[in-house]
Amino acid sequence: MQAPGFWDDQAQAAKVSSEHARVQRRLEAFRSLESELEDLEALEELASEDPSLAAELEEQREALRSRFEELEEERLFAGRYDTGDALVSVHAGAGGTDSQDWAEMLLRMEMRWAERRGFTVEMAEASPGEEAGIKSASFMARGENAYGLFSAEKGVHRLVRISPFDAQSRRHTAFALVEVSPLVEDALDVDIDEGDLQIDTYRASGAGGQHVNKTDSAVRITHRPTGIVVQCQNERSQSANKATAMAMLKSKLLERAEQERREELAREKGEAQDVAWGSQIRSYVLHPYTMVKDHRTNVEVGDVNRVLDGDLDAFVRAELLRRSGMAESAADGSG
Repeated sequence: MQAPGFWDDQAQAAKVSSEHARVQRRLEAFRSLESELEDLEALEELASEDPSLAAELEEQREALRSRFEELEEERLFAGRYDTGDALVSVHAGAGGTDSQDWAEMLLRMEMRWAERRGFTVEMAEASPGEEAGIKSASFMARGENAYGLFSAEKGVHRLVRISPFDAQSRRHTAFALVEVSPLVEDALDVDIDEGDLQIDTYRASGAGGQHVNKTDSAVRITHRPTGIVVQCQNERSQSANKATAMAMLKSKLLERAEQERREELAREKGEAQDVAWGSQIRSYVLHPYTMVKDHRTNVEVGDVNRVLDGDLDAFVRAELLRRSGMAESAADGSG
């Protein structure tokens, strides 16, 4: 950063400055922990002679344990896009109105978790269901490690409950899919031929005042070669919606390329494939008992409402640790 001409390229300089700030925060956290550990050691010596300090000692130990868990989570983000922003999409699955209602519940849960983590959340689009809920919706989560964290939520989520839409109050099972893509503003690796795009405009629906009812400001882009469809309706102008939709399309194409690369590596190693889009990753049971269980890690939480309100840290951390263990095993040849 002190090199002559560093600021001549403003875009590159901004990237380096951002990376410098991120590394500086990590270094400061490490030095702070070193200092706190020294304080803890001193307090342990005092507590061995003065039992009245036991409560304070345990309090400091717990605080340090929590900090170490955060640092342990940090080391899990080694992927190319893990430290960046994320595009999160939720789609209703089989199950009609119940699945559309479940998709809306799932969307709220993921957005609440993003806010808990301190991310900036921006809705891109939402397609309402016929009777209730949503058919699909997408939002952008911006913040450090957003993609790395949200990648643990990819897959099919299953809900079991007494359906509020069944006159006979029978138990129903509903499914919804969460897709997560890295949101890279300058996705230079993605080459899009304008001739491959079908761009449609339509009137935005939902909240937004008179503006959305009078202009065809919403934009839908279909990428013909892959069949990927993205849409944006939350910006104020058609050009802004198109720009956001193009960023979303690049994000999904990046994720598709990464998925193909992972599958190719797995085939070369002769490993079985995890059907990421086809198998459920987590079940949320509201009847006949209450339980949320992650099928990848076997983490279980009995307080379903707490989870649906966005408390996902235990599930995400366990999945990231599981993946990290698999990666380390593959690297040393033991897995």
